[in-house]
Formats: sequence, structure tokens, C-alpha cells
Amino acid sequence: MASFDSGPDAVRTLLEDLDVWAVVGCSPDPSRDSHDVARFLQRHGKTVIPVNPAAAGTTILGRHTYPDLASIPKEAGVQVVDVFRRADQAGTHVDEAIALGADVVWLQLGVIDVDAAQRAMDAGLLVVMDRCPKIELPRLLSRR
Repeated sequence: MASFDSGPDAVRTLLEDLDVWAVVGCSPDPSRDSHDVARFLQRHGKTVIPVNPAAAGTTILGRHTYPDLASIPKEAGVQVVDVFRRADQAGTHVDEAIALGADVVWLQLGVIDVDAAQRAMDAGLLVVMDRCPKIELPRLLSRR
């Protein structure tokens, strides 16, 4: 399932078929993009698990917030790790996603870390980089 430049078919499959998303850097502030995208995912039937060390133990979008990916219970079944962090911090979260056993690492717009993406692919994860599910899902749905 490894792919670096995920084409529309791979992106469609993961957006339609994978339901448990950990959003790293999910903000409690509704005006922030990470909060908006997490809310969008929820509205499209996804289970969103917020990850934010500054908000750990609080609730974001009605869900318990974890300080890091390692703190999420395995039984949560995280499939996609959506990273809203600076590119120079993305690698740490990619490594956590690998350790967690996620299927996909999604690096948001502007989050580009080729070395981390390669580590994820080498571990068998699908990688989507420099894209946003809030942009991609409507685009794919309009092509039906």
C-alpha cells in the first residue's frame, strides 16, 4: 500500500474507506485550520482523535485530546495520522505513526518532509503530502 505521490484513486480510497483519523496539532480554537479540518472530517463520518500536547486531557470537538500519538490506546484503531505541524517537526509524528501501526500518514498543505515520507513508505504506510482532505474530498465527490 506504499505510495509517495498518491494519485486520485489512492486518495479516494483512503478518504472513503478509512474512518479513524488522529489529527496531530488539532487546535481547540475553531478559527484554526486544524480545528476546521477535524470538524469537516467528523461531518463526513470520520472518527477524529485530537492530538495536542498543550490541550491534552481536554475535549476538542467532543473528543478526548491526547498529548501524542503514543498515548492513544491501540484499540482506538487509528488508520490515518493527519499532521498539522511545521515541516521540521513532521518527522517525529511520522515515526510515531509508524510505531502506532497507522495505515496512512497525511501531511497537510505546506508540510513537506521527504525523508519522513520515505521512512513511512519503507514501513508500508501510504503517504499523502502537501494536501488537505477538506480540499480533496469535495474534489473527488464532484467527479462522481
